[in-house]
Amino acid sequence: MPIEGTIGNLTFFKSKDGYMVRSRGGISAEKIASDPAFQRTRENNAEFRRAGKASKLLCTALRSTIVNAKDSRMISRLTTQMLKVVQADETNQRGQRNVIDGEAALLEGFDFNGSAKLSATLYAPYTAVLNRVSGNVSITIPAFVPLNLAVAPAGTTHFQVFMGTAAINFEGETYEVDTAVSGNLEYGNKDTAVTTLTGMLPTNSTHPLFLAFGIAFMQQVNGKMYPLNNGAFNACSLIKVDTPV
Repeated sequence: MPIEGTIGNLTFFKSKDGYMVRSRGGISAEKIASDPAFQRTRENNAEFRRAGKASKLLCTALRSTIVNAKDSRMISRLTTQMLKVVQADETNQRGQRNVIDGEAALLEGFDFNGSAKLSATLYAPYTAVLNRVSGNVSITIPAFVPLNLAVAPAGTTHFQVFMGTAAINFEGETYEVDTAVSGNLEYGNKDTAVTTLTGMLPTNSTHPLFLAFGIAFMQQVNGKMYPLNNGAFNACSLIKVDTPV
């Protein structure tokens, strides 16, 4: 119902998901923080905060790569997935579980733009390398016909493929990043050239490694390239996650 305001113990408000309603009041923060009955709640809250903090750090590290290929709900979706990583920690007790001892590999396949998944946008095969020992990172895309293997929005004349890779120290809240972007590739019925994107991370890193890969669509007008629909159709996914043994 299109209502905003408070009636009794109910508050009506408008959100991105439409008109919502919630109850007023509730349990005090002091009680949740000290009452033994809320021990499980405190544990859940601690792990959720840890997942949120890790998600923000990952997004910050890969910001230049995902900035034009993400949706408005990306951070909340990523936090939900990161919480699963934390909950997979079999080393620490509940409430103390963390990303480092969890299963960061659960993030592999995460799409930063939920409205344009990479697997449903780019069908061309590619080979990805994420070498922890040497630090070498690469993605190679063989020649392919864009019209056949890339789902582009109307008006597309060109596109780019891009990657971002990061070694992230979640405990120290630091990271090292490298990025690469192809040239402007024509969107048509002719084969592209073989495309290789390369990057470099620290050798023998002891931190989780991430590799994001995506595609961005453009339109050429009077010799200049313009992004289409502010990147609404651009896709980017975490295609590889490597955790230290």
